[in-house]
Amino acid sequence: MLVPMRAILAAADKDGYAQGAFNVNAVAQAKAAIEVHEMFRSPAILQGADLANGFMGGRTDFMNATLEDKKKGARNIATAVKKYGADSFIPVALHLDHGRNLDSCIAAIEGGYTSVMIDGSSLPFDRNVELTREVVKYAHKTGVTVEGELGVLAGVEDHVFSADSTYTNPLKAVEFFKKTGVDALAISYGTKHGANKGRDTVIRKEIAIAIKECMRHEGINGFLVSHGSSTVPKYIVDEINALGGTLENAYGIRIEQLVEVSRCGINKINVDTDIRLAVTRNMKELFASDPALCTSTSAGAIYELLEKNKAAFDPRIFLTPIMDTVMYGTVQDDDVARIVTCIENGVKEVVGTLIVHFGSYGKAPNVEQVTLEQMAERYRKGTY
Repeated sequence: MLVPMRAILAAADKDGYAQGAFNVNAVAQAKAAIEVHEMFRSPAILQGADLANGFMGGRTDFMNATLEDKKKGARNIATAVKKYGADSFIPVALHLDHGRNLDSCIAAIEGGYTSVMIDGSSLPFDRNVELTREVVKYAHKTGVTVEGELGVLAGVEDHVFSADSTYTNPLKAVEFFKKTGVDALAISYGTKHGANKGRDTVIRKEIAIAIKECMRHEGINGFLVSHGSSTVPKYIVDEINALGGTLENAYGIRIEQLVEVSRCGINKINVDTDIRLAVTRNMKELFASDPALCTSTSAGAIYELLEKNKAAFDPRIFLTPIMDTVMYGTVQDDDVARIVTCIENGVKEVVGTLIVHFGSYGKAPNVEQVTLEQMAERYRKGTY
């Protein structure tokens, strides 16, 4: 069943575990993510980033995606999630990651998302509050959850870039919750976007603890989110490089730290890079094991892009020759079917591992099966 993200986060907060939130950029990824959550009987949060919507709308140069591209892509992602998740026995939320403005959030909501993030973290505090409040006002009327962000994470992810971090001030976080009415807040406490988070990165868990304690003291019923939290598994990086890749300085957040912060008030942990790495590794392995596939009419162009971009690991760079498969799930022949299997297996490897570590396995029955309409009524009455 598709539910507002708030319902999933409420269960995680009550039971003291973290809910992984996993980015998807293709129909096959959405399918695999839902299936592996079902296998572990875990609630699921699937995320489509703002520019992922552009890519799923057919814009291969997704950094230049237009609002119309994003509207089309939001519908495509939501269609896939509904196909595999609407009748599932587990609760599934579809969340917009790093929405840039109100229009991007509206596009996602109209496309079928049950949750949106508005990222005003680069703005002055008052302007961030104003923008987030505007999105909350629109989204809550439809029962859609809203996540904001306060503090700046270093690193690169799609259009999100910062050379340095600015840690979240706990007192400002409480003020932000009060002034915006936002459901969840992404905080800056030592994580970092991208595949190079730095060797031996240490999360400042005391920031999360302080914010959560202040929220409890003030009676704020909200949730905390950890962005830039991919673990960047060394074994996958090593395998990519052994297959001809040239990835350098790839370091993630240690899983032990993420498990620890899940007990310190962090309710949602975002992961994207790990999935990108696993899918890319799988495709490289496939072509290495079957040289004839390198000249395939339907899949050979993917191999050429892999060879041309040895330092890259984002599958969106390599999958442009099969955009119908990416956008709609169509599989034209056996060679493309083998690529799809690579995609699905990469998602399941990463997501399954983190479901177990984060502790969301077996928790699906604990999430209230609330509809968007019911949640909209709760927001209207202030009883959420």
